[in-house]
Amino acid sequence: MKQPPTEQLDPAELANAALDAGIDYFDTAPSYGAGQSETNYGRVLATRRKEVFLATKTGDRSYDGAMKEVEASLKRLRTDRLDLLQLHGVRAKEDFTKWDKGVMRALRKLKEEKVTRFIGVTGHESADAMCRAIELFDFDTILTTFNPTPRRRPFEELLLPLARSKNMGILAMKVMGGGYGSLALGNPIKNDPIWYHDAAPRQAKAETLIRYVLGLPISGAVVGMSAIEHVPVNVDAARSTRPLNAMQREKLQARMS
Repeated sequence: MKQPPTEQLDPAELANAALDAGIDYFDTAPSYGAGQSETNYGRVLATRRKEVFLATKTGDRSYDGAMKEVEASLKRLRTDRLDLLQLHGVRAKEDFTKWDKGVMRALRKLKEEKVTRFIGVTGHESADAMCRAIELFDFDTILTTFNPTPRRRPFEELLLPLARSKNMGILAMKVMGGGYGSLALGNPIKNDPIWYHDAAPRQAKAETLIRYVLGLPISGAVVGMSAIEHVPVNVDAARSTRPLNAMQREKLQARMS
């Protein structure tokens, strides 16, 4: 969560509840709440770092900028090491010519120095741009968008097989349609004409949306939660129910198109 603690909810309590339930992948970024998300996690990592697979990001494309951003992230996270450091937010009109001597040099150096175990890339604006990124550079992982809406189909049909052919770790995001969670039954439908959030004519149960992505050949899914009550629901969907098969996924895609 990128919000500061309130009387209603302390993000550190939510993170601790997730850890206690067996969720050990923590995903964050310095841009989430202007560093607040990393600060929230830092309160937990100060005492439970060994229990967590920790992933953060850098959105800077320069060498010096990326190095400074990661240094600040480590301070907020109260740790000296990451498990995964990701180049954040590949855009449709990304200038890849600047990466090699800029941010990629920083990521490689941090990996060589064991500040991070793995390096990855994230993006959900353009499947074509993400494909280009992993064709040009060696990443260990991708974090990208998979859900049953038509606008996300290219990520499943183009990017997913390419990443698999490169034996990359594949992480899903926007499972519920983004920050609004508009694909999940019970949440308000907020139609957003831009690429960032998703909405559909119909909604599905949160459990069904989780089962949809777990039916894909992915390594894991990042599912945002805004209440402690969401933890057991999401854990149960992952542990106690079967992922959707290909026919069930196609049926859900048709229903939400």
